[in-house]
Amino acid sequence: MDLNDLYKYSKDWKTTLKMPVLFLGHGSPMNAISDNRFVQGFKGIAKNIPEPKAILCISAHWETKGTKVTAMDMPRTIHDFSGFPQELYNVQYPVQGSPELAKETVQLLAPVSVDMDYDWGLDHGAWSVIKHLYPKANIPVIQLSLDYNRTPKSHYELAKQLETLRYKGVLIVGSGNTVHNLGLLSFEKDTVYDWAIEARHTINEYINNRDFNLLFNYHSNKALRLAIPTPEHFLPLLYSLAIYDSKSDHISLFNDEVVMGSVSMTSVFIE
Repeated sequence: MDLNDLYKYSKDWKTTLKMPVLFLGHGSPMNAISDNRFVQGFKGIAKNIPEPKAILCISAHWETKGTKVTAMDMPRTIHDFSGFPQELYNVQYPVQGSPELAKETVQLLAPVSVDMDYDWGLDHGAWSVIKHLYPKANIPVIQLSLDYNRTPKSHYELAKQLETLRYKGVLIVGSGNTVHNLGLLSFEKDTVYDWAIEARHTINEYINNRDFNLLFNYHSNKALRLAIPTPEHFLPLLYSLAIYDSKSDHISLFNDEVVMGSVSMTSVFIE
């Protein structure tokens, strides 16, 4: 019996194998229709994950006042970008939502008030990478928003309340970029800024050493201030790391590369 069979036949969620957790460096929306080394990294990591019952995604591209969770039956594919080829706008990811998982998420995050949302859908931070993990669109997906009034530490603490979902067949996916400064992008081939290399190294070191608390005060580091001029692409990382189990989990990095001078594709696999 393989891992997927064990999930299928388990009747008690407490005995279900624990799902891994992902943080995916999603980079350019063009990765949705590309077949590059990063896309191959996404596809490769999917082979190491038992088929989930559902996916909960925290994307850099849904910031709200307060916390919300998508609760519709069929989330729309949101093309929240401009200036790209028509081929990208034609992409649809016709996956089901999960009102049931949305309700459970609301309950788990109490006493924090979480609104059930029926308008948003899936932004490109979610569908552009999940489509490579599950191209058949056969796994229900919901999104949890980022409350822009919360501090990094409070996001991390909130995320801890989602841990039990790992034992219920839910794959939790954070989607953003550990280094993300679009104002300093370089279109010169092979150009990578020294501060971006330093920031990637520092963040990777914190992750590998399990010094997650050091990530809360990233503004104290000059390279990290340049790497994280605004927090939305960084915060999904904290949601993934918060669910790390120090007693049994292993952390590995993949797609660990800086592109266009100031964007790190570094992704994290927790199992």
